[in-house]
Amino acid sequence: MSIRFHPAPGPRHNRYLLMRHGHSQANARRLIISTPARGLAAFGLSEQGEAQLATLLAGWRWPAPTRILHSDFLRTTQTARRVAAHFGLEPQPEPRLRERDFGEFEGLADSYYDAVWAHDARDPEHREHGVESVASVAARMQGVIASLEQALRGETVLLVSHGDPLQIMLTALEGRLLTEHRGREALRPASITVLD
Repeated sequence: MSIRFHPAPGPRHNRYLLMRHGHSQANARRLIISTPARGLAAFGLSEQGEAQLATLLAGWRWPAPTRILHSDFLRTTQTARRVAAHFGLEPQPEPRLRERDFGEFEGLADSYYDAVWAHDARDPEHREHGVESVASVAARMQGVIASLEQALRGETVLLVSHGDPLQIMLTALEGRLLTEHRGREALRPASITVLD
């Protein structure tokens, strides 16, 4: 089954910048860290990630955010705090921006992502090995945008999240099949994507 989400009609009330967290200790160790039990208090930014943020902020070329929401995992919280401090803002945790839960692969080598993504390409609702489905990730991530669209007008909102959830959200918001989310170019750590 290939689910397609249809974007809300009409222009958005706010501008959105989507940011993947900087290079993390989990990235450095090539581990899957996807649950609150491990991700909230550990596996923050690596030295490489800190350097990426310093470079990004020194050469910032996007609209200045007026609000920053972030996944409450340590790596995204640290990323959001660095950016927020630069712009004199107070970041807000938003649990719906959390990493996708990779179920039984939690704490294992990141080579297991490939097996999950192979299932994703066949069925966006699969929960093989206890993995959070692509459809579920798309729904919660789009829910963040929907809530902000109801609550705010004329803001530039930076959303700091994780690679898989951001790619899934972008695929959904483009109205593409969710089975195609890995067909997008992978989002690099500490990268910014402007939501058109």
